Amino acid sequence: MGRLDGKVAIITGAAQGMGEAHARRFVAEGAQVVMTDINDVDGEKIAAELGENARFIKADVTSLADWRRVVAETEATFGPVTVLINNAGIIGPIAETVELDEEAYLQVCAVNQHSQFYGMKCVIPSMQQAGGGSIVNVSSIAGIVSIVGSPNLAYVGSKFASRGMTKHVAIQYGKDNIRVNSVHPGYIKTPMMAAATDEEGGGIAAMIPLGRMAEPDEVSRLMVWLASDESSYITGTEQIIDAGLTAQ
Repeated sequence: MGRLDGKVAIITGAAQGMGEAHARRFVAEGAQVVMTDINDVDGEKIAAELGENARFIKADVTSLADWRRVVAETEATFGPVTVLINNAGIIGPIAETVELDEEAYLQVCAVNQHSQFYGMKCVIPSMQQAGGGSIVNVSSIAGIVSIVGSPNLAYVGSKFASRGMTKHVAIQYGKDNIRVNSVHPGYIKTPMMAAATDEEGGGIAAMIPLGRMAEPDEVSRLMVWLASDESSYITGTEQIIDAGLTAQ
């Protein structure tokens, strides 16, 4: 414990799934955490459970104004931001490219890609004030190889974009001791994954070298390492956590 002592973190999509697991693990490791989500019922409940080092702020990650408000409130409550976990994301429609609805496509890009731009834009000045920080953009194995089981241009495109933005910003702000890395999860046991697969993971598990889907907290352990000073020389990288799926 204590690996994140002194860190002030913003975690998006924190009311369930991986975001909730990250928030719980970060507080346990000593961080002060601001959780954001549009799901205020679950978000407020989790923050209350976590105590004085956690706060929930209802926010829409696709709104630049909401991002500015979240950063300002975080600074007022805990001080300058030193960690950003851009976790919020959606899968979107499964459709052949020529049949993909334009509004649905743009919504996926807004949540998965544009929100990460807004988050980085808003927290970097706070991290510069703090003397450095760590940004983690959650992409996907679909941002490494296009292996999703069904046609999903919006999701794949947004996840590749996250990977590219990560590298660009890492190069720009290394001089300010701001590290930026992307994380590429495979199949994780989350409500979003359950809704997308409509199965308990048996068929999926057969494709994975380790033979199982991951628990959200297994990803959280990687997030802690990237947020901590233990990864002080790691920036601009892709951290793949998929039990060997993309190695095949």
